[in-house]
Parts: sequence; C-alpha cells; structure tokens
Amino acid sequence: MTGSFSPEECFTDERFDADAVRWACAFARHLEVERGLSSNTVRAYCIDIRSYLDWAARSDLDPLQVEYRRFRRYLVELNAAGHTPKTTSRRLSAIRTFFKYLNVQGVTQLNPAAATSSPKSGRDLPRKTSDADIAQLLEVCPDDPVGIRDQAFLELLYASGARIAEIARLELGDVDFSDASVRLFGKGSKERIVPLYPLALEAVRRYIHEARPVLLGNRRGGALFVSTRGNAMSADSLRRVFKQRTAQAGLDSSLHPHDMRHAFATDLVEGGADLRSVQEMLGHASLSTTQIYTHLSLQHMKDVYKDAHPRS
Repeated sequence: MTGSFSPEECFTDERFDADAVRWACAFARHLEVERGLSSNTVRAYCIDIRSYLDWAARSDLDPLQVEYRRFRRYLVELNAAGHTPKTTSRRLSAIRTFFKYLNVQGVTQLNPAAATSSPKSGRDLPRKTSDADIAQLLEVCPDDPVGIRDQAFLELLYASGARIAEIARLELGDVDFSDASVRLFGKGSKERIVPLYPLALEAVRRYIHEARPVLLGNRRGGALFVSTRGNAMSADSLRRVFKQRTAQAGLDSSLHPHDMRHAFATDLVEGGADLRSVQEMLGHASLSTTQIYTHLSLQHMKDVYKDAHPRS
C-alpha cells in the first residue's frame, strides 16, 4: 500500500479471526492494485470491514461464514449505536463488496449483506460556494514562487472540477496548452480530458516557467506541483495549502477543496451545460450522481424568483 496507511495495522486485534484478517488485507491490496482505488478510499473500506470483524469477534462468530439470519444482529447493533443511514449504507456496501471478493476467491459462498437493503436516506445537497468567495480566494496569493504555485493550484482546482487527489497525481505533460485542457485520472484510474479557461492556463504556464524551477532547485521530477523542497506534493499537502489560503482570504474555515468541485459543477449547470457533459467532466460513473446539481440550480432559480418577483 502507498502512503502511511497499512491494512495490517488496521486489522491488528488479537480477537480477530486470523483467516479473516488475512483475507481482509488481501482484499485491501486488490482494491488498490487491481481496481486502482486511492489510499483514502481503501482506508475507508478497511475501517468499515474492521467494524464488522469487531462485531463478529464480540459475537463469537466466524466472520467469513456468517449467515443472513445472524448478520441481522449486526444491523441491529448499527441502528442501536445511532449511526446515520448514510454510515450504515456505506458499511453494508463495503461488507457486500468484501464478500463478493471472497466468493470469487472461493473462500465462501455466503454474502450476508447481499440480501440486506441499505436504509433510505435523503441526499445531502453539496454546499454552493459563492462567486464572491471564490474570487476572493483566487486573489489572495502573493507574487512569489510559493504564491505563484498556489495561485496555479487554486485556479486549476476551480477550472477543472478535479478531486484533490487527481490534482496531486498530475504530471507536467497532463496539461495541454495547445488544446487548452488537462488530463485527469479519476477513481479506478479512469482517464478524462477537461477543458480549461484561459486564466487557469496562464496561471499554470507562469508557475511552470517561473516558480516551479525555483522550488525544484537541483531536483528532477515530473510532478506538476512541488513543495519548497522540490518534492511532489501529496493530496494532504495540497489540502493544507487550501486551508492556509482560505484562512488568509478570511473565508469560512470549514471550506474544503471539494467545495470547489461543487462550485465548478453548479456553475456549469446554472450556465446551461447539459448533464451528460458535466458528468464527463466530473468523471461520475452514473448520471444520477451528477443530477444532484440540478437541485442546486433549482434552488438558485427559486432564490432569484424570490428576490425579483414583485409579489414573492
């Protein structure tokens, strides 16, 4: 596994069944190596499966051979613990996927979570960052090598709607200045091309020519964004940059890089972009995931109506 996360450490508990731990670790490696999921996503799977292994240990059950009748006790425990429907659904999905893997490997024919319906929950609407806040954030960086780098990062984040992990994976060759686009590698290493507006291209061009060589020093490397020591910046490093610049701009401390992705998508939908195109640019596997932005657009229209109509 890349990074500091280790599935072996996640499943370190002498109460856990040894075979279950071995297969859980193998499943984690399968998710990262064969399915190309990010370290953060694999970590989330492991945490959810650990919860199941913990319950099985306390219930004195073999976690690889639990039938649906007994598995329902786990659901009762999740409900009693006060978990939200979203958390319960996520855990069921992780366990369901884990058992599908075990089925393929011939470890068991059971999948107790397969017959379990995930609880219904209302979909939370993503927060819409105001145009004024985005403009304020994009004006905050100083005119020095670090500031020029951060300006390019923020412009690219908003221009592409990319996930922070996708920005961290960018190489120099992924930005195509002649085609005014950036090549992103999303979940499952799926590639997509997203167009970029001129201001973002100019910010990235200036960073590459003026600031990156200064930050890189005597080092060599293909990563687009590098630290003051010339190392490739991780997603966590870029998150810290984002937090620093939002604080400097005097914005809400809860603002997150993913909010820029939401702003990107909402602005496109409100501007008249068709959902299929937005889906492609966001890298969503399902159109239903993209449709949430139509709700935000509808709310925007309601706000405009309320402010503009004389009898509203």
